Amino acid sequence: MRWVLAFSMIAVAALSAQPARSTMKGGYIVEHDADVAKQEPGTHNGGGQTVGYSFFDKTPNMHFVFRKRALKPGSGIGYHEQREDEVYYVLSGRGVMTLDDKPFDVGPGTAILTRPGSSHGLRQTGSEDLVVLIAYEIK
Repeated sequence: MRWVLAFSMIAVAALSAQPARSTMKGGYIVEHDADVAKQEPGTHNGGGQTVGYSFFDKTPNMHFVFRKRALKPGSGIGYHEQREDEVYYVLSGRGVMTLDDKPFDVGPGTAILTRPGSSHGLRQTGSEDLVVLIAYEIK
């Protein structure tokens, strides 16, 4: 799973304090939350209000998606079938993730892998935003 290593490397770059772009050698791109944040409704008809951070979405030849999403109180990601491996990692807040019709409490430090053919949804619970990193390969 090359993209898991790339996910880790990009997470470090995305949190870096210096904006930078390089076309030398292999190159690199550093992006910041403030530059990519968008107010959005809960994805997959999840309802409520979220802030989506789509990092590197305009980068040519990217083979995976790397996002952060802050789910405001009462919001969610609607229950849907998965078509590729997808990783969720909870940075902060509390929520309930339903995986193949089974609810699981999630909080900081929880990592979830959803596999093709499974179904899942995520609902924010508690008083603070539920903030997750999401990564998946583009097929």
